[in-house]
Parts: sequence; C-alpha cells; structure tokens
Amino acid sequence: MELRQIRYFMEVASREHVTEAAAALHVAQSSVSRQIANLESELGADLFIRENRKIKLTPIGKIFFERMKQAMNVIDHASREVEEYVDPKKGTIRIAYPISLAAYMLPTVIHAFRTEYPEAKFNLKQALYPELMHGLTDGDFNLALLGPLPKENSKFQRKALFTERIVALLPLHHPLANRSSIRLRELKDDPFIVLPEGFVLRNLVEEACYTKGFAPIIGFEGDDTDALKGLVSAGLGIALMPEVTLIDNTPRSTVAIPLAENDITRTVGVITPSHRQLLPTEAIFYDFLLHFFSRINYFSH
Repeated sequence: MELRQIRYFMEVASREHVTEAAAALHVAQSSVSRQIANLESELGADLFIRENRKIKLTPIGKIFFERMKQAMNVIDHASREVEEYVDPKKGTIRIAYPISLAAYMLPTVIHAFRTEYPEAKFNLKQALYPELMHGLTDGDFNLALLGPLPKENSKFQRKALFTERIVALLPLHHPLANRSSIRLRELKDDPFIVLPEGFVLRNLVEEACYTKGFAPIIGFEGDDTDALKGLVSAGLGIALMPEVTLIDNTPRSTVAIPLAENDITRTVGVITPSHRQLLPTEAIFYDFLLHFFSRINYFSH
C-alpha cells in the first residue's frame, strides 16, 4: 500500500468523482483509476460502487476512509512538526471555531498575534459545536474555540478564556427599549428569534428561560447570528445574544440591553487534544491566546 494510493483514494472518496479528483490532484484520470484499482486489488475488497460517472464508497470503503483519514492526519501532523521545528514562527495554525466567535473575537486575536509573528499562517475552519468536538478528537485540527466550554472529557484538555454576558437584542421601538437593564421574565410574552434545534446557543437560551419559570415562544429561526440580528432589526421578535457577537456589530433599528440577572452568561474557552502534542507554531499561539485574555480579564476587573 503506497502513500500515493491513499492520497488518491482520499481525494476520490471526498469528491465522489474520479475526474474531479484527478483535476484536484493535477494528474491524469487514468492514473487515478489505476491506483484505486491497484489499492482495491491489494486489499481484496471493493472500496467504491460505480454509478456511471459518479462513484460512492461501499460500507467497507467508508470504514477504510475513516481510518485513513485519521492516518493521514497523523502523517500530515508529523510532516508539519518537522518543518516547524526549524522555524516555528513561520508555521501554520489550524484552528476551528463557531460562528458566534467569527465576527470580532477571533479576528482580534489573530491580528494581535500576527503583529508579533507576521510570518505565521492560519487555516481557519468554521463548524458547529459537535463538529468542533469530533474534528479535534479525529485529528482534523488541534485547537478549537468553543462557547460554552464543554464538560471535562478524557479526549481533550480545556481552558477558559473569558466569561461574557448574554444580552437582549430588541427592536428599537420595543416597549422596553429605553431600559438600562431587563429581567428575562419580562420578555416571556415576546416571540424569540433563535438558532435551529441542536445549536448550543439555542439550548442556552431555552435553559435560561426555563430557569426563570417560562418556556420561550419561538417566533422565528435563523441559521446564524447575523440572521437573528436581521430578524430582530425587522421588528419580528427579540433575541438573546452573547455580548461578543454585538461588539461593533449591533444592527440598525435594534438596541442591546443587559439582562439584570448575573447568572445568564457564557464561558468561552479553547480545547486541545489530550493525546497529541500541539505543533510548535500552535503551541506558540496557544500560549499567546492564554496571555492575551488573561490581560484583558485583569483590566476588566
């Protein structure tokens, strides 16, 4: 089994199309087909089901794909570690994050880091909460920012960076829009604009309402925090948002008002794998991340 065969297999499996895989690999289609056939012959099993021009993984092919994905991550990790050992200040940092941290928090940290390490590169992946957890444990990346922090787990290490308030985003002409703070229960008769079921922020909003003695009236769902803001701006309801999502990004025709309760918060942190070391450049960024937020937390008290 050759490394080239595995790379060709992974590309075809990801695209489910030999021609597209060959184009991405910059090789002839016949070469890809031949290597896949050789691999299947060596393994003694069909990895793909051929359906005209498209192909799909067989059940055993899916198992092989998942195992090879993990193996390739290990190989890529080792190659990058050797490269970065020579000069870790020029390496690549792969980091994953949820959409709620995309607009302000992560760009701010990266900008500050690049000021000190201008030749460092970033590979950024936005993902849902479960995808962040699985991607970290599978080796797709070594750093993930999360909010709220997950419970302790033997597969990863976690470190809190900061705790932020959850605030109410109201239409500008809402009856409570002129208030300096609001108790969550005062919004029980308003339609709530939330993310779809399965999103951690949706769960946080619902649980906060339940603890205050009511179930939120779900008026609309939006796929991301920007969609929620737009629906509030249109006067279609109210939303509970992490404070960081509104920094320099509060939409027109809305107002953000703090909740009077101090227990409705979200702790944002970083998780790293327990059984893999960070690559040299990632380790530099991780230390920078902790120091960056420790300074912010110090001056905020």
